Amino acid sequence: MANTVIYRREGRVGMIGLNRPERLNAINRELIADLADVLAEFTADPEARVAILYGEGRAFCAGADLTPQGKYHSPDVLADRAAIESSVRTWLTLFDCPKPIVAQVHGYCIAGGTQPPLFCDVVSIGAETVVGFPKVPVGGGFISPMWSYRVGSQNARLMSYQVGIEISGQKAHEMGYAALCFPESELAAETFKVAENMAKLPSELLQIKKFANNRVLELQGFRMAVLQAVEWDAIAHAGQTVTDVREWIQELGLKGAISKFAKEGM
Repeated sequence: MANTVIYRREGRVGMIGLNRPERLNAINRELIADLADVLAEFTADPEARVAILYGEGRAFCAGADLTPQGKYHSPDVLADRAAIESSVRTWLTLFDCPKPIVAQVHGYCIAGGTQPPLFCDVVSIGAETVVGFPKVPVGGGFISPMWSYRVGSQNARLMSYQVGIEISGQKAHEMGYAALCFPESELAAETFKVAENMAKLPSELLQIKKFANNRVLELQGFRMAVLQAVEWDAIAHAGQTVTDVREWIQELGLKGAISKFAKEGM
């Protein structure tokens, strides 16, 4: 049974919740595996036509769990590459799911946490949500290529080249990252209304519409771009910069490493 991702259904709407609230839903290997299992459960649920992907607690997702306990990166390059690809292929199951998925983003949506919504059909975001890229350089060429398809190459580069950059949910909406934007106090209710309205259509037509729209992104190279990003990130992880940052995290803890980079750069 999944622990770090939960599933329930409200009428015709499936609710898929990232469930590590004590870690702001930071991504670890268990969460990736649990998300794949829950997506299979949602897909097989004959009563569910649309899903909402959301985060339990005060954040949607704070990105990869970079603490030593998270064991997110492997020192072996090939093992690291395989682990990165595993996460990307799980995000692709959101894209390939025959039923529409709406990402409901609140609180904090940081770094790798910004990726899953990019594979969903629609993103609904809180105006006050904090959206940002990694606060220390722990990878490269992995997040921004995915952003390019939503916000354009220039905005993706603007985010990627500034370590620790943060924008509001309202700004992310204006960039094109999210189609919908509501005050956070209204986000859950308004997002559910949209999903419920989508679920008025039978699954047969929803699937046809989803796959027809997916085909456009396929023709634009979306799948290949996100899979090739795996190699770029694995290369970055093997470089001296990321090696140094990992040593900072080991020595100073994640918050200490973030503070050191903010003061000194590299």
